[in-house]
Amino acid sequence: MPKVDYRKDYKDLYLPKAIPAIIDVPAMVYIMVNGQGDPKGKEYQDAVALLYALAYTIKMKGKEIAGYFEYTVFPLEGLWWCEGGAFAVNQRHNWRWIAMIRQPEFVTPAVFQWAAAMTHKKKPELDFTKPRLEVFNEGLCVQMLHSGPYANEPVTIAKMKAFMAQNGLADRTGTDRKHHEIYLSDPNRTKPEKLNTVLRLPVSK
Repeated sequence: MPKVDYRKDYKDLYLPKAIPAIIDVPAMVYIMVNGQGDPKGKEYQDAVALLYALAYTIKMKGKEIAGYFEYTVFPLEGLWWCEGGAFAVNQRHNWRWIAMIRQPEFVTPAVFQWAAAMTHKKKPELDFTKPRLEVFNEGLCVQMLHSGPYANEPVTIAKMKAFMAQNGLADRTGTDRKHHEIYLSDPNRTKPEKLNTVLRLPVSK
């Protein structure tokens, strides 16, 4: 089969327009790591290192896996909330998060365990008790492309919430269904004003 590229094959999920839209997100397989605190801190940076190490082990070393196909590694994503409530941009000290990267359908629990064991040998300094494989069924959401610094996200979120009100949708962002971000740009290599981030908020009718 041809190489799977999320930028071409899953445009509705990863390349939305800079206007709010309703999307019903299907169940997908992810490697996830839970943590808390500022994303500039060591805990978050270690979580991201774990995710990319595992993702590239599966991509580069997994060609003997049953059902394997060529694909582009999916982007880093994050679910965000605050202790006891919904995500608040100005409460970095209180942030809770799940850092995650989507995996192809052939990544089973057995494949994940194999990848973790192989990657641990190369990266023994990382804590491989933290990542897990999980099916994430997000459901009905409103999403929009946010361009610019992360600190300016409230402007985009306000547009999304106005769209919800206009379309009779209830915002379900909280500790159960969470504020979701998909990072299309590397903040270490991209100027803040050039960053592109998909914002996705859970809703119900």
